[in-house]
Amino acid sequence: MTLSVVVSGANGFVGRAVSSGLIERGDTVVGLVRRPDTVGQGVREWVDENDFVGIEDRWPHDCRCDVVIHLAARVHLMQDSAMDPLAAYRETNVAGTLRLARAARLAGAHRFVFVSSIKSVAESDHGRPLRESDEPAPGDPYGISKLEAERALLAYGRESGLQIVIVRPPLVYGPGVRANFLQLMRAISAGIPLPLGAIKARRSLVFVGNLAHALIHCATDPRAAGGTFHVTDTRDLTITELARMLAAQLNSPDRLVPVPPAWLRIAGRLTGRSAQVERLIGSLQVDSGHICEVLGWRPPYTVEHGLLETAAWYRSTH
Repeated sequence: MTLSVVVSGANGFVGRAVSSGLIERGDTVVGLVRRPDTVGQGVREWVDENDFVGIEDRWPHDCRCDVVIHLAARVHLMQDSAMDPLAAYRETNVAGTLRLARAARLAGAHRFVFVSSIKSVAESDHGRPLRESDEPAPGDPYGISKLEAERALLAYGRESGLQIVIVRPPLVYGPGVRANFLQLMRAISAGIPLPLGAIKARRSLVFVGNLAHALIHCATDPRAAGGTFHVTDTRDLTITELARMLAAQLNSPDRLVPVPPAWLRIAGRLTGRSAQVERLIGSLQVDSGHICEVLGWRPPYTVEHGLLETAAWYRSTH
């Protein structure tokens, strides 16, 4: 059965992959974005710039909605300039999310897929992969806001009958990636020696094509209703392995210096960059077995394929 799907944040690199996958299924896609002329081919654009304030009054009369996939968010920032970062995250990620959910319900939606983050659970895995049943302990305002949004949505779903599905990805990579992953590729491509040759801790990642595939499953599979799912590539790499694989895909020299992680942590404390260092050398493994068991989902792309596509995009655009 084809659906009418509203994708918020449809102009982001995850939103574009989701929209493309839905269109391939034959679904009708409306991209809810902040900037005009930014959605992909075949997507009907809807521009809204106000954190969804009053959106129910602006909902297009001819826009039928079966499902919302909510990707738009105030994203994690390493150096946040807001006077009150938690309040700023809450306004967009909690209040804005609830506004969209209420408006979608009024427009006829029966399901709301919320793309949260593994940061709503924890910053590290404390010795074993994080599961959906673990007690959440977010470590920063972004993670707190995502957890609060999850809980507020579930409460609204119980009250209204709107089916809520929560998806918690770890770091997402793929063509169009930004932030730390892009910086790592730039450094490797430039042949800069990096102190990443002795890191044994593993971190879960998810290729954008795998995440999009999982989100479409969560939007369309009746068994997903009310569920919370962690989504990964199901193969975890160390940062050393990741950097070496990227160097090979980028046709760049492998210049990884084997600096002990303890030394890197000391350097992080001395330079005030402990959080950035920990994101490179700390363990953050995520258990995605639940979505495989409940929905029969399997990632359609391997890590090698994902890194190949990401590197090919980088070479063609930088």
